[in-house]
Amino acid sequence: MKQMEQLIERIILSSRWLLVVFYLGLVAALAVYGLSFAYKFYKVAVNVFVLDESQMILAMLGLIDAALVASLIVMVMISGYENFVSRFESGTDEDGEAEVSFLGKLDAGSLKIKVASSIVAISSIHLLQIFLNANQYSDNKLMWYTIIHLAFVVSAVMLGVLEKIMAKKKQL
Repeated sequence: MKQMEQLIERIILSSRWLLVVFYLGLVAALAVYGLSFAYKFYKVAVNVFVLDESQMILAMLGLIDAALVASLIVMVMISGYENFVSRFESGTDEDGEAEVSFLGKLDAGSLKIKVASSIVAISSIHLLQIFLNANQYSDNKLMWYTIIHLAFVVSAVMLGVLEKIMAKKKQL
């Protein structure tokens, strides 16, 4: 019976390597998103002298939004792999330069807070884009976009509060 238990435990622990498929999928998604960003940037660059100020602000907000989404993908990939699959080798690279400083420092709790903060930032940019085009939206839609954004904000704050409570309990 003990051998069966050990076999089951080995299978369950080894199953974490299945997550690598998801992380590699995120790498591919990031590459595709990078192409999308390059195309958006090209459209802005070509029209830089044609766009008026509000259109340029909207275009820049779109680029900032894309950068935040890409950063979120990288954060999830790296910290997810570190937390659930395997640790990255730390130290210095072959040139003697320090590797990425945050490796190994994002646990599941702080990852949730960073993801929630990124979602709030992305939502803020979308809401700003909507408000800059407020004449295209009904008051009812504007209200709901604002309520949804506030729900993201409250969720992020609550995650931060819960993480702080859990950190205090760990210290005791």
